[in-house]
Amino acid sequence: MTHAAHEDEPRPIATASSTISAAPESELRATVLLALPVVLVQIGMMFMGVVDTVMVGHVSARVLAAVALGNLYFFNAIVLANGTLMALDPVIAQAVGAGDMEAVSRAVQRGIILALGLSVVTALLMLPAHALLVLTRQQPEIIPDTTAYLRISIPGVLPFLVFVVFRQALQALHRVAPIVWTIVGANLCNAGLNWVFVYGHLGSPALGASGSALATLVSRWLMAIALLVFAWPALRPHLVPTRRDARLVTPLLRLLELGVPVGLQQLLESGAFGAIGLMMGMLGTTEMAGHQIAITLAALTFMVPLGVAAAAAVRVGRAVGARDEPRAKLAARAAFVCGMGFMSVTALLFLAAPRLLASIFTSETGVIAIAGVLIPVAGVFQIFDGAQAVGAGVLRGLGDTRAPLIGMIAGYWLIGLPVSLILGFHTSLRAAGLWWGFVASLSIVALFLAWRIRVLFRREIRRVTVE
Repeated sequence: MTHAAHEDEPRPIATASSTISAAPESELRATVLLALPVVLVQIGMMFMGVVDTVMVGHVSARVLAAVALGNLYFFNAIVLANGTLMALDPVIAQAVGAGDMEAVSRAVQRGIILALGLSVVTALLMLPAHALLVLTRQQPEIIPDTTAYLRISIPGVLPFLVFVVFRQALQALHRVAPIVWTIVGANLCNAGLNWVFVYGHLGSPALGASGSALATLVSRWLMAIALLVFAWPALRPHLVPTRRDARLVTPLLRLLELGVPVGLQQLLESGAFGAIGLMMGMLGTTEMAGHQIAITLAALTFMVPLGVAAAAAVRVGRAVGARDEPRAKLAARAAFVCGMGFMSVTALLFLAAPRLLASIFTSETGVIAIAGVLIPVAGVFQIFDGAQAVGAGVLRGLGDTRAPLIGMIAGYWLIGLPVSLILGFHTSLRAAGLWWGFVASLSIVALFLAWRIRVLFRREIRRVTVE
């Protein structure tokens, strides 16, 4: 397993980093304090795409569809690279816990090198956009605008991934305030530049979809640069001077070995949800509209356990680095309490008032009826969804990135999607049947990851190293 590599000489807990072993604070409080800003950052990054969509929605339906499709393509193209950089979580967090700042510096600089390489890979995935859009039979009238949107977005891949590297490092160092302020500023900048470029203000021509892409491109570069500036006191020791050993090939390959399973897991998860969306479209337009409302609500609530998972990776990783196994277990428990506790509340809300929630998005009775059926199903899988997200974060903190990938393949693709197909197209459940596949897949993944965590905590927990 990827967590098997470790230091040759164990150190007593008493000599470990005092920030972990001697910390008197409640682990639950520490998790909440770290998770809250991370959740805000997750929402902020998602909100940039929302702003693009809202701004172009006032131009025309054609431009709106083009930008929505462009955003979908961009994030599916970059999800593998984004997930791969999550390998920095256990490496940096455990190094911080061990008080090994040289290892932190090597990891940050290796992360930037990986971001450069992954930017090239992602750009190559985006270049054939026109041909792929034609091949997948997208509407001919939106293909030119979508292609232009993606071509302009390509130079924004590098700052996006560099921002991810800085974000992961700062989270592990518990320096999250600069990330929050940066993402707030980036969203304000994106909204303002959309107003200028999309509609043609302040002397700019009205560029429509291309203007939206240009606004987001500039905002992503400002986002990476601003985070570097705001967090320079924390980042400077790990960026300057550059280290020759950070460029060694073998550690970079081991970092990829640790991170690629995370990227594949996120890619397969995105693909599974996309597949359900395609199946829903086969049932009808009303079903698709209801699905979109329910999945939007589920995605919004999911931001919280996703943030808790990031906090869990850091808290568990720092405890492992400090050789403080009791604190690692406490951090894992605290994360599950936070993530599943929040999702239990949203589950009750989804079960109690599905039609009221649906009516926020639309006044069409047919769409409300479909969404009113799907939202309670989302209420059922909320707790499992929170558990599997947090479980993946805990395992990442322990250095195990393969188990979530295995769980994803088995739960979503081997069990969940077949269940969705059978219930959606061969029973009277139709749209609800497709969503009951989510319940099957998420519950299996959550139980598998919980079992894997128990197994690892029964063993000697060792620090990840890529040297």
